Amino acid sequence: MSDAPETDSEVPASQQRGAVDYDELEALLGDRAIRREDHVNSGGFVVRPDEVQEVLGTLKEEAGFDHLSLLTAQEYEDRYESIYHLRKYHDASQEVNVIVPTGKDDPWNETAVPVYKTAEWHEREAYDLVGIEYRGHPDLRRILLPETWQGHPLARDYDQDRPQIVSLKEHVNPVASSKKDAESDTMFLNIGPHHPATHGVLHLKTVLDGEQVADVEPDIGYLHRCEEQMCQTKNYRYQIMPYPDRWDYTANMPNEWAYARAAEDLNDIEVPEYAQILRTMAVELARIKGHMLALGTFALDVYGDFTATFMYAIRDREIVQNILEDLTGQRMMFNYFRLGGVVWDLPEPREEWFAKVREFLDALPQHVEEYHDLLTDNEIFQKRTVDTGVISAETAKAYGCTGPVARGSGVDYDLRRDDPYGYYDELDWDVVTEPYGDNFSRVMVRMREVEESAKIIGQCIDLLEDWPEDERNIQSNVPRTLKPEPDTEIYRAVEAAKGELGVYIRSDGTSQPARFKIRSACFNNLHSLESMAEGEYVPDLVAALGSLDIVLGSVDR
Repeated sequence: MSDAPETDSEVPASQQRGAVDYDELEALLGDRAIRREDHVNSGGFVVRPDEVQEVLGTLKEEAGFDHLSLLTAQEYEDRYESIYHLRKYHDASQEVNVIVPTGKDDPWNETAVPVYKTAEWHEREAYDLVGIEYRGHPDLRRILLPETWQGHPLARDYDQDRPQIVSLKEHVNPVASSKKDAESDTMFLNIGPHHPATHGVLHLKTVLDGEQVADVEPDIGYLHRCEEQMCQTKNYRYQIMPYPDRWDYTANMPNEWAYARAAEDLNDIEVPEYAQILRTMAVELARIKGHMLALGTFALDVYGDFTATFMYAIRDREIVQNILEDLTGQRMMFNYFRLGGVVWDLPEPREEWFAKVREFLDALPQHVEEYHDLLTDNEIFQKRTVDTGVISAETAKAYGCTGPVARGSGVDYDLRRDDPYGYYDELDWDVVTEPYGDNFSRVMVRMREVEESAKIIGQCIDLLEDWPEDERNIQSNVPRTLKPEPDTEIYRAVEAAKGELGVYIRSDGTSQPARFKIRSACFNNLHSLESMAEGEYVPDLVAALGSLDIVLGSVDR
């Protein structure tokens, strides 16, 4: 496994790796920290609603917490609460939570947008679904639900049976003439939601200045399915696990691990070493499957290459699908993970399955060379992707980007290495980065990650082949009913194909979560499109969107 990019002596104290000193942070915050509050994954500080920016600014600038990973909003019987989950891009194992309680009558707190750009979308979602007002927010309005939706679905007093009958904006004349200046050089252009270039039901509200993009606003929510609310009505042990496969459904095995990691740590469940290897191998197969689809569809987006690159990529994806079908019994919604392990051991005869996997791994280097011949060495492809859709490392961090989007801008951040889980820290592999931040770099990261995933899978196969038969434990002994201690809270994340995929859970002492929050890599990465596309031409906007490799099931949840 690759080491961190720098030694501790080469970086400021706030950027050094190691355990968080919460006493030191409490002294840094002074009387702005009302009290300490411990979650399973990290410590935290309760602060006043009107001191959010000051506290977050201090933690970012003086303590080095430059990554707002997630914002969780929720309602209790006596209050509302916002939790800002902070990490360090330099060391993802260092975490701290900023908890902001607010009254029931007028739930509000200061916006975090001046400190973390990514808070813009997170706070809009919290307002939309829970009903907290974030004062000073530059554009506080709904983001997943229609503007005319009545009520906040995750509020305790929300009436699910109330009909939603308002179809137009309130107090707006629908037949009024346009207010645009007749002499304006700008033009408003709708891209999507029913267009193949948007990769699903995504609507891009685009303003053009001549032929260049002056502004683009992704309009999301068309595929919002209340995934978080559904998980809050299901039990930990059996009923939640089938849902994660529906989030990022193109590379969905890591989704299962995101939930498993949170629920297992919440309930003190150990996973056998053999099962950890099975999990690691299966997830890396799914990563290759996802990157192959991203590569093929991107070639289709950029220069219409359906017959060659797209079909070649689907060829390799289908091989992986067949391998995973043999392993899990499913081709898409695998449902392979169980709390405490996995549901099946390797298919029999094992030797035939190992041979099938090795045949794929042996052929993969030549296939990758074919993709380079078809794509990265192609002059048309280079002209469409080099120096287009550029986003710098600092801007990527501001938007909370992770995965190939961040690593394509030189951000050396990978939870498999930086916050180890599974069997990754026992294997030899490297984190892939590219320094240029353009569309071409993001493609290169994915192609090189396919090769790293193949290295990981090969090592897992070697281990599994030699594993003693009487020690092949695929699950630990897990109680039939799980009831974590009341008011226990945890946030855990994994490195999915698109980036950091996390799950926050708050327990209330029952067999079902009181709050279940999903941190989607696609949600954060899509937010950065506005920065990538500004000043580009429409075809470059399409290329930038394709390079993000978003899945609307993950964006909207």
